[in-house]
Amino acid sequence: MATAPEPVRSGAERLGDFTTSDRRMVTIALLAVVVGVLGALVAAALYDLIGFFTNLFYFGRLSVAAVPPANTWGTLSIAVPVAGGLLVGLMARFGSERIRGHGIPEALEAILIDRSKIQPKLTVLKPVSSAVSIGTGGPFGAEGPIIMTGGALGSLFGQTLRLSASERKTLLVAGAAAGMSAIFNTPVAAVLLAVELLLFEWRPRSLIPVGAASATAAFLSWYLVPAHGFGPLFPIPLSPYPTGWILAGALLVGLVAGVFSTALTAAVYFFEDAFRRLPIHWMWWPAIGGVVVGIGGLIAVQSLGVGYGTICAMMGCSNGQLTRLAPALEVTVVFVVTLLVVKALIWSIALGSGTSGGVLAPLLIMGGALGLLEAHLLPFGSVPLWVLVSMSATLGGTMRSPFTGVVFALELTHDVTALLPLLVAGLVAEGVTVITMKRSILTEKVARRGVHVAREYSADPLEQVPVRAVMHTGVATVPADLTVEEALRSADVPREREIGLVLLSDAGRPSGFIARGDLRRFLEEGGRASTPVRELGRPLAGSVTPGDPMRRAAERLGAGDGNAIPVVDPDEPTQVVGYLTRDSLLDARVLHQRLDQDRERPIDLAGGLRRPPARPPPSGEEPPGSPPPSP
Repeated sequence: MATAPEPVRSGAERLGDFTTSDRRMVTIALLAVVVGVLGALVAAALYDLIGFFTNLFYFGRLSVAAVPPANTWGTLSIAVPVAGGLLVGLMARFGSERIRGHGIPEALEAILIDRSKIQPKLTVLKPVSSAVSIGTGGPFGAEGPIIMTGGALGSLFGQTLRLSASERKTLLVAGAAAGMSAIFNTPVAAVLLAVELLLFEWRPRSLIPVGAASATAAFLSWYLVPAHGFGPLFPIPLSPYPTGWILAGALLVGLVAGVFSTALTAAVYFFEDAFRRLPIHWMWWPAIGGVVVGIGGLIAVQSLGVGYGTICAMMGCSNGQLTRLAPALEVTVVFVVTLLVVKALIWSIALGSGTSGGVLAPLLIMGGALGLLEAHLLPFGSVPLWVLVSMSATLGGTMRSPFTGVVFALELTHDVTALLPLLVAGLVAEGVTVITMKRSILTEKVARRGVHVAREYSADPLEQVPVRAVMHTGVATVPADLTVEEALRSADVPREREIGLVLLSDAGRPSGFIARGDLRRFLEEGGRASTPVRELGRPLAGSVTPGDPMRRAAERLGAGDGNAIPVVDPDEPTQVVGYLTRDSLLDARVLHQRLDQDRERPIDLAGGLRRPPARPPPSGEEPPGSPPPSP
């Protein structure tokens, strides 16, 4: 029988705030920097591709200059989005169906289902299909496709190396964050988006590499993406200092944005369900959606394409590169209402058709248009402020990423005085969507494919429950060379409080474990009473101390083939003070769950402080000296 490993040191000497391997974290961070460089290059290439297809389809010329779609062909301009939808459908049908959609759900699916493995061909098909879709007037942004493309690059890079699935996920998300950072010049928001949507954790092992990739891509984008320069994408004057009235207005804007976000999400999936009922192959759906996009373009041509120039015009920003994309744009109430309705309709239908394109830029345009209308009703603040607050709240509410929305708005404008209104509106918008929708516009698509996405992150419950809270203290220890008959007669503790026997080696160290019932069954099945118990005992999975977190016990139980683990005195490793079984892991989870489920009133309304009654943990007797379970 295998002997147990030496107990490790306990307490502050070995327990840290994080469970990160320094060497691996540095290695992955260096790899992420390479991914960041690749992400910036791909983002610049995508910008050029969108310009190329826009010039080709709308102006009949070969150029990569950034230009907005225009109805240069009159009524025949309707055919341009139709042609784009047809091309995207063909690429999806004969290339990869994964190019359909707006990118982030596909990245989520790769992480949750495919162990962060993405097909290499997506690194080409996704940006090309998105450039075709947007360049032919698709009402989308470039960020969703670049998130998927950057993620594919990171995943492909990770697949060429000997990495774990978690490390591949980190590189995949690093590529996604690098792509978004390069497109918008928003490195911090890109990292927050990665945390709130893709990483499913907040740990240095992934946060630092993703941040390194995002920062690298943002720096390179200053030189590679002409619209960026060295300042914010949408420079505006500083907003007025937030007064009580402005915060009240932010609350109202957040409420409206939350309702609007719910309506947008419902519309997208309403049209997706409608397309699914069509008696034709899905390859043709983007072309059908293109018809609606083309008609919408005839009504409001500013609803086509990425629309960065239109956003800049609504905010009154001073980015000359972007204002050139929306020359002489007269922002009237009629124009704003028309743009809002047309953009929401064609975007919902086109996205529901399964074409390729992102959601961030459209949400900015629609949220900005909504805020511009609200600015005419709110007699305080400023027009750019309400446009910005509504943009951020609509983005945060629709994607269920309020902090991404807040920081995204700050990095797009550098308007730091808008921080408090942004926070108020973003949290209110998310609160509305949490109440009105089970899933966001991103996770709904993944859920429809049979994959549940948990968006609530918390520390591991096993990390927060100490061993002493659930360990069995009724422990009996016997020498391993005792016979089965002698072991059955031994009784260090009352039988009703003892579940098994911990076997001690000649040196007095824990070496095995066996349940007393197993000994009885051995005899009932014809076993010899003189058999040494060492031949029947199961190996222990190392040892832990009472102050260790249950996560350490879980790791040791999972790494070995034993079903029990001794708890030893940290100052005297040969002294067994208790033991854990695999059932103790469930006990720890139940104990932690009581924090949410048990309710009490610690302060008596009559004036006294009431101490909650101590209750034993689910596994049995509470060890002496341990704190009572928290309610």
